[in-house]
Amino acid sequence: MDGAEDAAPIHEPPDPEVLEVDPTLRYIRYKEVIGKGAFKTVYKAFDEVDGIEVAWNQVRIDDVLQSPNSLERLYSEVRLLKSLKHSNIIRFYNSWIDDKNKTVNIITELFTSGSLRHYRKKHRKVNMKAVKCWARQILMGLRYLHTQVPPIIHRDLKCDNIFINGNHGEVKIGDLGLATVMEQAHAKSVIGTPEFMAPELYDEIYTELADIYSFGMCMLEMVTFEYPYCECRNSAQIYKKVSSGIKPASLSRVQDPEVKQFIEKCLLPASERLSAKELLLDPFLQVNGLTMNNPLPLPDIVMPKEGAFGERCLMSEGPPATRPSKPTSMDLDEDSNLPIVTFSDNSGSRCIEVRRAKRGNFFVLKGEENDEQSVSLILRIVDENGRVRNIHFLFYQEGDTASKVSSEMVEQLELTDQNVTFIAELIDILLVNMIPTWKTDVTVDHLIHSQLNQSSRSHQNEAKPQSQEESTFHDACESVRHSWTSDCPRSEEEEKQFVDAIKGENGSDNQEAEEATEPVSLEEEKRLRQELEEIEAKYQEEMKEIAKKREEAIMETKRKLSQKKVEQAG
Repeated sequence: MDGAEDAAPIHEPPDPEVLEVDPTLRYIRYKEVIGKGAFKTVYKAFDEVDGIEVAWNQVRIDDVLQSPNSLERLYSEVRLLKSLKHSNIIRFYNSWIDDKNKTVNIITELFTSGSLRHYRKKHRKVNMKAVKCWARQILMGLRYLHTQVPPIIHRDLKCDNIFINGNHGEVKIGDLGLATVMEQAHAKSVIGTPEFMAPELYDEIYTELADIYSFGMCMLEMVTFEYPYCECRNSAQIYKKVSSGIKPASLSRVQDPEVKQFIEKCLLPASERLSAKELLLDPFLQVNGLTMNNPLPLPDIVMPKEGAFGERCLMSEGPPATRPSKPTSMDLDEDSNLPIVTFSDNSGSRCIEVRRAKRGNFFVLKGEENDEQSVSLILRIVDENGRVRNIHFLFYQEGDTASKVSSEMVEQLELTDQNVTFIAELIDILLVNMIPTWKTDVTVDHLIHSQLNQSSRSHQNEAKPQSQEESTFHDACESVRHSWTSDCPRSEEEEKQFVDAIKGENGSDNQEAEEATEPVSLEEEKRLRQELEEIEAKYQEEMKEIAKKREEAIMETKRKLSQKKVEQAG
């Protein structure tokens, strides 16, 4: 008897989040609604056989029977979804009618990030590379539909009906309820969303090229975040503008001429409009250029050498700065190249930065108090080839000296020995400004006093044009400035102080050198700065994670050591 009781199945309590199970017990429907249309509600569901999340589309039979058009849309969508198989068309899994609950149920793949319209509004700062990638996928889906025999016209293409998995940028066309199989040379019937409808749709004589017009409007929405013709109050006004050949007002706000030209190609009259296959060959969508082919370069973590200092520092090395090449003949004398000290606040914590150049290399030391016993420091070195090296370390007020730390750092970074004193001066200058009672072990008084005089002279030289050497130094500093603004924001006046001080030291203008410097467009500079910000954000994130793991490992080792001592004592 006891054995029979032990063998009895254990029934799990019902999941309050589960509302329904399909007749085969394969799919379970959750409470969570992920989409809602005119006659269809979409729920999150789960496929227990394949172990994947799916979308459960549910239509109430009573609702759909009240509208013959809705019933036709339902039949069309199920029929087409069953027959279509393409990586850029929403995938169909199963369907059935529930006679008891009077519902039609369709299981399709789930898109974690929802519609492209919602996704684009959520993520407004997206590189054009991503937009082009989405555009290519939409066109590949349209090419598949349009090359079926006979062709299939979507007729309601818009960002609301295009879905995306944001974790890997996969885009698929969905909602085929208004799609039609073009069994004649031209399709008939006015149907679709007015803002996205091609002019020929209103004339009830159109081909698959009507979808290309709608695709152009999708592109317009993706780059402007606006519904086309949002300036119109109703469908009648939209029809009047479309039939008169008046383009949406948002098209005039597209700044990029290449993007605007590509959209205009899609909005040409049907007789001049290119097919999806032809648009995929357009130069605008071709994958070329630096940002298209190559991933953003990130600072690489450098494993420290064996030694005491290597156990309490983190190092990274970045690629050469992606800036137009400029002369780097900045051979400044060590004595005349004075440091620039700037101050700022970071969430209530005082932040100090010391900048200095030496024979084509640019040094920036940033520091803030870590606790009462230590100061958190980051040294960044940009060499004459644009290579960036970083070292993060703690300086302990008791036990550390600038010379000792500098010597260990030079060894770790494999710098020349003559940099030991130079870096030690940077450290002591920063500590003197941060800790008034700090006693230096290298002589820095002449640098501190001269720096104050230099700062006052810099305001007298603001109007001087930059020479090539000044521009080079400025560029090197700019390459590190943006990566630190989130940690230690500074005013424009403080930023200008550093470059202007260098101008004061270099003296005369060099007009010929300035003219020889290749100009950089504002757009290019903005793009490069954005890349550097993205690189630094990723770098800082990884550094925090590594520092956290390092701290956990140290604490665990200390715990084991303490435990071992206790055991030995016992």
